[in-house]
Amino acid sequence: MLRNGLYIIATPIGNLQDISARAIEILRQVDVVACEDTRVSKKLFSLLGIGLQKKFITYEDHSEDKQAQKLIDIINENKSVALISDAGSPLISDPGYKLVRKCREQDVYVTAVPGACAVITALQLSGLPTNRFMFAGFVPNKEKARKDLFCELKDIDTTLVFYETAPRLLKTLGVMSEVFAKREIAAAREITKLYEEVVNGDAETVMAHFEENEPRGEFVLMVAPPQAKNESAENLRQILAERLKTTSLKTAVKEVCSEFNISKNEVYALALELKDEK
Repeated sequence: MLRNGLYIIATPIGNLQDISARAIEILRQVDVVACEDTRVSKKLFSLLGIGLQKKFITYEDHSEDKQAQKLIDIINENKSVALISDAGSPLISDPGYKLVRKCREQDVYVTAVPGACAVITALQLSGLPTNRFMFAGFVPNKEKARKDLFCELKDIDTTLVFYETAPRLLKTLGVMSEVFAKREIAAAREITKLYEEVVNGDAETVMAHFEENEPRGEFVLMVAPPQAKNESAENLRQILAERLKTTSLKTAVKEVCSEFNISKNEVYALALELKDEK
C-alpha cells in the first residue's frame, strides 16, 4: 500500500527497458496519474502491461497553479498521485516545480523515482567536459531571442546544454556559428533509440552534417566551455595574424574574441595594427 503523496516518476526517453522496476511498481499502485498528454501516457502504460483503471489528469503550464492545488486536494483525500512526463524526468523543461513547492508548503509527502534524463545521457555521450554544466532549456523560437540567449551565456565557463527540435535545428546552428565561433558543439538525437547519433565539431561542421542528413527527432545541443583567457600578448598576435591571412578582419576578430574570451576592443585594435604593418 502506497503512502498518500506525490510521486515524481521518470519514464523512458526512448528505450522502454530503461524504466526502473520501482517506477513500474509505483505506477501500478497510484490512484491518479498527472501527465503531459494522457494519450501518450496511456500508451506507455499499455506497453508496460499496467492497467488503465485509474484516473489520468493532464497537467499543463498555463493552468499549473490551479491544477497543483487540485492534485494536492486529491492527495489529502487519502490518494496517491504520480507526476510523469511524456519522456524522461519530470520538471526538466516541464511543469511541476510549482506543484512540488505547494506540496512542501502544505506538508504533503513528496518523493522522486529517478531514471532516464536526456540532459544527463547526452552529456555522457558528448565527450565534452561534464565537471560543470548549465542546462538552459529549450532554445527560443524567435531569432532575436535565440541570439540574445546565446550572447548572454557565451562567456560562462561551463558546458552549455540546450533542447532543440529538428525543424529549427539548422537555424539554431547558424546562430551558434556566429556567437560561439569555433567552440566545439555536440548534437545528440534519438538518444537510447535505434538511430541514436552524436555529431561533434564546430557549429558549421555540425550544420553541414545535418544539411546533408535531414535532422529528425529531438535534439540535445551542447557547447564546450570557452577556452581559458591565458594567451600571452605575443601568442595572441601570432594567432590573429594567421587568421587575417584567410579571413576578413571582422571575422578574425569575432573568432578570436569568442575562442579566448577577450574584449572586442582589445582584439580589434591589435587587428588594425597588424593590418597597418602589412
